[in-house]
Amino acid sequence: MTAMPVMPRPSILSVEPYVGGESKVPGVNRIIKLSSNEGAFGPPPGAIAAIAESAKEAHRYPDGGATAIREAIGRRFGLDPARIVCGNGSDELLSMLILAYGGEGTELVMSAHGFMMYDITGRWAGCRVIKVPERNLTADVDGLLAAVGPRTTMMFLANPNNPTGSILPQSEVERLRAGLRDDILLVLDSAYAEYVTRPDYDPGVRLVDAATNTVMCRTFSKIFGMGGMRLGWAYAPPAIVDVLGRVRGPFNVNASAMAAGIAALAERGWVETSVEHNTRERARVAAALTGAGLKVWPSEGNFLLVDFGTADRAKAADAHLRSRGLIVRAMGGYGLAKCLRVTIGTSEECGLVIEALTAFARG
Repeated sequence: MTAMPVMPRPSILSVEPYVGGESKVPGVNRIIKLSSNEGAFGPPPGAIAAIAESAKEAHRYPDGGATAIREAIGRRFGLDPARIVCGNGSDELLSMLILAYGGEGTELVMSAHGFMMYDITGRWAGCRVIKVPERNLTADVDGLLAAVGPRTTMMFLANPNNPTGSILPQSEVERLRAGLRDDILLVLDSAYAEYVTRPDYDPGVRLVDAATNTVMCRTFSKIFGMGGMRLGWAYAPPAIVDVLGRVRGPFNVNASAMAAGIAALAERGWVETSVEHNTRERARVAAALTGAGLKVWPSEGNFLLVDFGTADRAKAADAHLRSRGLIVRAMGGYGLAKCLRVTIGTSEECGLVIEALTAFARG
């Protein structure tokens, strides 16, 4: 008798595994990794010290309620710790929300070039994922609302968006929420919130406080330079906090990550210095590449999306950068094969990108 293979749900087999930014180039000694939007300066010194100190207690289970880190986040951002849920990176929180509120027979709506994990996790959960075309690589509120159907249970909006760098004004985000049914959960992914300098920007706190159907997700992976520690958090209405508490693992955030997060939040001037650097260097790189004849999309994050006009030219530019040890992110997986996404690194690293792409653009 031929044994029948063990098979997963059909929707699982439709998922292509997520591929993170590369970190190595064969044959190149000095590598500069600008492919994953990691913080330009690494983690704050206090966070590094906290990680080392926490190793002494590595045999102990962490606080399953993440009490101290939730209180530290609450103090820093003026939020009620009881409405904060921490996760193993914000990716875990996004997955928990999709698994809790999505599933077979439901629909998840997102913009066409939104963060790839919404699509991957949505299909993993069995949702029908609807990707809505954008206008000038910016989420189209009217299009998103028009895509909503009777089976829609969730909508995801990254603001600023990765990988395009675009942002919706607060008035448009509020119009989006007002246009959705009350039984549709709006998830605002604000991973790059700290980098935004626009005075009208709100990462999602107002909308979370205004109703029972909106969640804001944040991360320590970007401006706090802690991508390797995997620490994210969500601010949500009490009923959704209760649901997340039911579906998350009992020790889903490790002790070192929590200790580092508390220390990072207390690092004086870290965010201000990082924002000033990012704003200055992002403008410098954008101006230089534009001057070299390349199209650079406006960005509110710690990265730029550079448009080379064709997929072949983007591939050639990527090869040129890699030959110099500069690793950026190809965007074919996002349907933007003619583009490369470049993280804003240190001033030296940005200068090397300018030099390399200017040489490429000028032949």
